Amino acid sequence: MTVPLQPAETSTEPVETLQVLLPTPPQPLPPVTFALGWLLDHAALPLAYRASTEVARVSDPLAQAMTWMPYAHPPALQLAVTQQNDGSWNGTMLSVPAEGAAINDVGMIPGLQRLLEYGWDRESPPLLRARRLLFRLLAEDNDPAFLFDFAAEAGTDEDLILRGRGILREAAAATLAQAGYERDPRLRGAAMRLLDRVSDYLRSPLAERPWVRVGNRQVLAADAAPPSIYLLTMLAHMPLFCAEYAESLDRVFDCVSQTMPRQESVQLVGDHLIAQPHLVLGDPLPHRNAADGDVPAAVMWLELVTRLNFLRRTEHWPKLLDRFIDDHDRRGVWHPRKGRERPTTTNPYAWPTFPLEDQVGEEHDWSDITFRVGLIARLSGRPIEVE
Repeated sequence: MTVPLQPAETSTEPVETLQVLLPTPPQPLPPVTFALGWLLDHAALPLAYRASTEVARVSDPLAQAMTWMPYAHPPALQLAVTQQNDGSWNGTMLSVPAEGAAINDVGMIPGLQRLLEYGWDRESPPLLRARRLLFRLLAEDNDPAFLFDFAAEAGTDEDLILRGRGILREAAAATLAQAGYERDPRLRGAAMRLLDRVSDYLRSPLAERPWVRVGNRQVLAADAAPPSIYLLTMLAHMPLFCAEYAESLDRVFDCVSQTMPRQESVQLVGDHLIAQPHLVLGDPLPHRNAADGDVPAAVMWLELVTRLNFLRRTEHWPKLLDRFIDDHDRRGVWHPRKGRERPTTTNPYAWPTFPLEDQVGEEHDWSDITFRVGLIARLSGRPIEVE
């Protein structure tokens, strides 16, 4: 026997509506006016080229037609033609020219980084000539024959040899990453070892209290391994690698965004107390006075943390970027808040990035920072309005 379907009973009870609170979408970032036309008229050729290709992002055919520009810049040519056959300059690795000295009075690492900042390709002769030595410095060994700048100081002291080769290894890794060798297994292997060492330190109890007393001074313990400016530069140019090691990058962020300690960056190395200025013990850009005090170093740091995707993880770094953007005139040209003098820096780690402009005068003094702020804005995801 077939039983007919019965209609379902209709409830007369009120039904409560389930309200789902969706997160408020982030407000779109305001656009940034970028003075491309002004830079093309007044800036050095490398700045005009990079402004067009990296910030304004002109069409591919136009970008291809501009590739000659970085190689026609006289300071870049002077730097290139004075390179030695082994790829180095002056038999040194890390030195930068003193104020007023010639641009070629430089070590290999900042020299190559400067050429990369000029827009030179990794297949250009100076980069190719130096590649073999860079990968040799990357090797996991402590051969004293490759100490260069550290040879006289280290002598036969094994601890100082280990320190010197370690610094050169990180500096070579940073340069190779900036040149675009992220996928090279030799660089990836070195990057894993370097990051693991820092990450292991940052999650250890020593990271909370890394200082030991030696005499009347507080210095870093021998086993302390905070990130260096070279490690940060390497990571900033290896985005795929960083995505794979996000947890370690979180530890690095916590370290470089903390308040800078009062102690000097001096470390116990064997029986020696050695200055370690390349180590980043905290935030070097905590407020606007620090930014105003050294504008080239400030924008270098903002670019670094932007490439690392650290910029918006603090409150004050985006505000400092906004402040630099607010210092633009209606054309998008940056001007200093105080005075009319061209910014200067004594920070050796900012030397590869500043000044790329070789001309002096009001029509040229603002081109470096105008370009760099536009580049940071583009890297941070801000819309760019080209003038």
